[in-house]
Amino acid sequence: MNFKKHVLFSVLVLIIPFISLSSEVLFPRWEEGMYPLSEIKKLDLKKAGLKIDISEVYNPNGVSLVDALVNIGGCTGSFVSGDGLIITNHHCSFGAVQAASTLENNYLENGFVAKCKEEEIQAKGMICKIIDSYEDVSEKILSAVKDVTDIKERNKTIDKVRKELITQAEAGDKTIRAEIAEMFEGETYVLFKYKFFKDVRLVYVPPRSIGEFGGESDNWVWPRHTGDFSFLRAYTAPDGSSAEYSKENIPFKPKQYLKVNPDGVNENDFLFILGYPGRTYRHKPSQFLKLQEKYQLPFISEFYDFQIEQMLKLGKGNPSLELQFAGKIKGLANTTKNYKGKLLGLRRLNLVNKKVEEEKQLQAFIDSSPELKSKYGNLLPEIANVYDDIEKNVSRSLWFGQMSRSTILISLANSLLECSVETKKPDNERKPAYKEQNLPQYKKSFETALSNFNIEFDTTILAKLFQYAINFNDDSRVDAVDKLIAGKENDTQIHDVINNFYDDNDLLNKEELDEMFGKSYEELADIDNPVINFVIQLKEQQKILEEKNSYNEGLLDKLSVNLNEVKKIWKKTEFIPDANNTLRLTYGYVRGYTPADAVYYSPFTSLKGMIEKSFLGGDYHIPNELYQLYMKKDFGKFRSKNLNDVPVALLYNMDTTGGNSGSPILNANGEIIGVNYDRAYEATINDYAWSEDYSRSIGVDIRFVLWVVENFGAADNLLKELKIN
Repeated sequence: MNFKKHVLFSVLVLIIPFISLSSEVLFPRWEEGMYPLSEIKKLDLKKAGLKIDISEVYNPNGVSLVDALVNIGGCTGSFVSGDGLIITNHHCSFGAVQAASTLENNYLENGFVAKCKEEEIQAKGMICKIIDSYEDVSEKILSAVKDVTDIKERNKTIDKVRKELITQAEAGDKTIRAEIAEMFEGETYVLFKYKFFKDVRLVYVPPRSIGEFGGESDNWVWPRHTGDFSFLRAYTAPDGSSAEYSKENIPFKPKQYLKVNPDGVNENDFLFILGYPGRTYRHKPSQFLKLQEKYQLPFISEFYDFQIEQMLKLGKGNPSLELQFAGKIKGLANTTKNYKGKLLGLRRLNLVNKKVEEEKQLQAFIDSSPELKSKYGNLLPEIANVYDDIEKNVSRSLWFGQMSRSTILISLANSLLECSVETKKPDNERKPAYKEQNLPQYKKSFETALSNFNIEFDTTILAKLFQYAINFNDDSRVDAVDKLIAGKENDTQIHDVINNFYDDNDLLNKEELDEMFGKSYEELADIDNPVINFVIQLKEQQKILEEKNSYNEGLLDKLSVNLNEVKKIWKKTEFIPDANNTLRLTYGYVRGYTPADAVYYSPFTSLKGMIEKSFLGGDYHIPNELYQLYMKKDFGKFRSKNLNDVPVALLYNMDTTGGNSGSPILNANGEIIGVNYDRAYEATINDYAWSEDYSRSIGVDIRFVLWVVENFGAADNLLKELKIN
């Protein structure tokens, strides 16, 4: 959840005696930094170890490695052949593999291999996008509000100009989708143009016992032995345009694809990653961290744990439900473990107080100069006041965010109402999902939601959300819930109210739902559906909160501009903007680390270690065939001389975060030698601070990928396409 749009993001953790708290990321500063494309030229990558020219990495006037990158399913991937073959993580394709699986053909458990293109199957729900171009539009946006002092009017104008710029960028080319990213809050804006591909297919996916080896036991942990990789392919219409899935479609021909290097790398070798990191918050003030620690992290962790518990209970002894819930459980479990680690680290590091001390130093610096004091003297107190106001509504804002998405029934009603409001506007004023060109895809999400509906789970989660609302203090009441349960004094009566929502509700009937799609807000209100009526009441109060949050967002945007200004003066340096789902580069080296006294972790794990773990059972189950292959010790060209074994995973000190999953790990020659998928537990703090001591990311070694494809998958066609002799 994005605090700027609703209220808070996520915060990160750890138990390390030293941490660089400065949210300012310095140029040039070691391997720290997720560098936007525009900043790459400021780096001395040759000195760091890069052996190719920087123009081969990124060239705005020609073809470069950047052209091989894709954003897929919220992850990163990369083209590795001229026929649109993509390598990414197993966990990034997990949902699509689940959707393609049945009890008879359970590709999630058993894996999938296509021995030719004709055997490749649709990866439902996966959309691939590649960057076409980008443009700094800061002047166009900010000039429109140069003389606007009213925060509401400023927000409204910025939103209007952004939508106009996006509409202009998409005009005349139906294959283009445009997005504007705010690089520095209230200060810099960049318009990105992307080409989208809606026909993505599964090519090779290892069994879950390889692709998810270690399960949640090893998630966010090193040493790691997870074969977290998969191969997909992007398709286009015969004329090269983006098209829905069709047998007539042909493989996409990328401008660039990565060369696979089967020789791998060694400790201390130079590496770099290109990818789409999600969000970092290194420029956020102490109050932001406080709200994370006190509200979001505990609430989301507890609520997600509850959902997981219910799904495990319902799926026990029911293979069909177990398969249906698999993707949701995996996603929630990944988040809740991450959040718990962040919460633990925040508290043990005393991170909020350290940030407070840093701000005191900044205030002292401001106060030391009459000129600075006249301009920035009240800056930090003003920021604190905004966050104090935000805190008053944090609990409700978090609750509304989960209420709108956590149950199928409520989310369907909410989506219909939202769609009815947006589609009433001119196309160029709508939110992106509701533009005419995107509506067919949006409508498909309703069908997907219905296919995942389970009434026992839905009613249980809704009851839990009601319970949260009932327990809110007097200042945080949810009016619609209070009105609905007025006079209902026990759980049975409340459950009766909830069950009434689900009894023969038209929202759960595909034909009726299709008929409702496209109706106006007034027409939906007239249907007299109890759930739609309830959500309408919810949205009335939610709208007030959103307007308040939007106002505070505007205030923080303006204040952040001044904060960045004075911090640059204080630190005498430039900053790297926080990650924001746009393409970035990070670089570093293959490197182990010391997580605790007298403990050193080397940077490679091996197939031998995977076999050793397998005897523990549980999350460490492996296919018997993999064990038999290991016993033959036929590692061939994928054997590491240093390990005398096949390397499974590697560790490196690059600066990554969520969204970098699936990013190609590239050697000094720009060749792919692995696929990034995680961070070590100690490095979850990366989103707020980076340290050479412990910031380590984890990837699957390409030698293990190729060994599995060749020996376990027997996919010689794939090795041939990858040009592996």
